[in-house]
Amino acid sequence: MSIFASRIEPFDWNRILWSADAPPWYLLEIAFRCLIVYLMVIAALRVTGRRGVRQLSIFELSIILALGSAAGDAMFYGEVPLLHVLVVFVLVSGLYWLFNRFTEWYPRFGDWLEGTPVLLIDNGEIHYANLQGENLTQKELFGGLRGHSIEHLGQVRRAYVEATCNFSVYFFADSDVRHGLPIWPEKIAASQRLPADAGPHACTCCGHVLQLARATLATCPVCHHDEWVPACDALRVA
Repeated sequence: MSIFASRIEPFDWNRILWSADAPPWYLLEIAFRCLIVYLMVIAALRVTGRRGVRQLSIFELSIILALGSAAGDAMFYGEVPLLHVLVVFVLVSGLYWLFNRFTEWYPRFGDWLEGTPVLLIDNGEIHYANLQGENLTQKELFGGLRGHSIEHLGQVRRAYVEATCNFSVYFFADSDVRHGLPIWPEKIAASQRLPADAGPHACTCCGHVLQLARATLATCPVCHHDEWVPACDALRVA
């Protein structure tokens, strides 16, 4: 039994370039479908936020997603006419160019679509509202900081998340390093509500540092959490 439902004539140019089942006006429907799907892809990427984009711009990722299926299907599906694929490529490339021009002509549109750098850490403390607004978790933030050889937040003067979800970090000079929240996972996991020893302790939520007495129950005045770990003041070793 043949694996093909019907016989395919090799190099049948009518089949390669066109389809007997689709009238010429179907190209307009493809253009319409392409426009709708492209806008849906942009909307989906905008909703998922920076985490789904990572090191690609939202335009680069959208054109990869939009063209990937069209290109792949045309390579091995005999019933996919190349003219249909050509319309998809022309439309998506045109939309890509148009959206890029819009971001140049209307900077606010570009800022809304691709995002702007957002301050996540200021003087060793986390801007928790900004972190949540960017759909990032504390684990993701700390993982990115550890990639910069950071041991605790007291070494960090400012940290931003860029539109590509990369972290840009600015450090205190060694002479200005302060006590801060250690970001090693095992130290965060050892947090306590009642400190075992007196001394500077850091809030495990926002990194705010307080001098606490031994076995004293305290609430963070910044974020109102009550889990603490001993603060660290080690100098950064890159």
